[in-house]
Amino acid sequence: MATTPDDPTSTLPGHPPVVDLDTWQAARDELLVREKAHTHEGDAIAAARRRLPMVEFDGKVEVVGPDGPVPFLDLFQGRDELVVYKHMWWDGAPHQGQCEGCTYAAWHLKDAVYLNARGVSFAVLTAGRWEEVAPFVAFMGYTQPWYSVRDVEPPVGGDMGTLTCFLRDGERVFLTYSTTGRGNEAFMGSFALLDMTPYGRGEAWEDKPEGYPAEERGACWYWRADADGTPTWGPTGRPVPQWTRPGATPADTLGRQGQHH
Repeated sequence: MATTPDDPTSTLPGHPPVVDLDTWQAARDELLVREKAHTHEGDAIAAARRRLPMVEFDGKVEVVGPDGPVPFLDLFQGRDELVVYKHMWWDGAPHQGQCEGCTYAAWHLKDAVYLNARGVSFAVLTAGRWEEVAPFVAFMGYTQPWYSVRDVEPPVGGDMGTLTCFLRDGERVFLTYSTTGRGNEAFMGSFALLDMTPYGRGEAWEDKPEGYPAEERGACWYWRADADGTPTWGPTGRPVPQWTRPGATPADTLGRQGQHH
C-alpha cells in the first residue's frame, strides 16, 4: 500500500511532493481531462490534414537505390500511400559524422509491417550520393529502403529533415503533407515515452520542478555519445546507435564541425 511518509524530510529535494495513492489519483484524474482534450484536438487537426489540397507531380522522376535508378512510383511498392523520411546528408563525412538527428529518427522504424498492412509503404530519401549512402546504410543496419534524391527537384527532392506523405492513383502521384522540426516527433517514439517519465527529455527548455537533473542541457544532448556511453558533442561523439554496429571503434574526429541544428 502506498503511504505518505511520517517524516517530511523523506521527500526528495527538487521533486514533486510525496503523497498517498488517493491524492495522487485525484491529481492524475485532473491531468487526464487535459490529456483527453489534447487528444481530441489532435484528432481535429488530423481531420484537417486529410483535407489539405494535393500537389500533382511526375511520378516517373528517377531516384537511385541499390538497383540503380528507379522511378519514384516504385517506392509505393504497389500500394496507394507512401511515407518518406528525408535524411540530411553531409558530403564526404565518415559514418560517425552523419546527421545525429536524422540518425536518431531513422532508427525508430525498423519494420514497416503495420504501415504496410494499412496499405502504406515507407522509405528513406537523402540528398547524399548513393556511393556514400549505401555503405552508411549497411553499417547502420537499417532495414527500410533508402534512395538517393540528389539533384532531384521538389517535392521528391528538396529540403531534407522532413517527414512527407504521398498518394498514388494509378500512374498519378500527389504530395499530400509534409512536416519538419518537432513535427517529425510523430516518427520518434522515444520522445513520447521520455515525455511521460519523471525527468522528461532532460533538456533545458522543458518546464520542470526546480532542481530536476540536466536543467542546463541543450536540446538533443543525448543523441550523441562517446565509447563509454556518455552523452557528448565532443570530438569522439557520434549518434548513439553507431556504437552497436560492427566495427564501430572510437573516432578522433566527427569529420565535420558543429551540431546539426
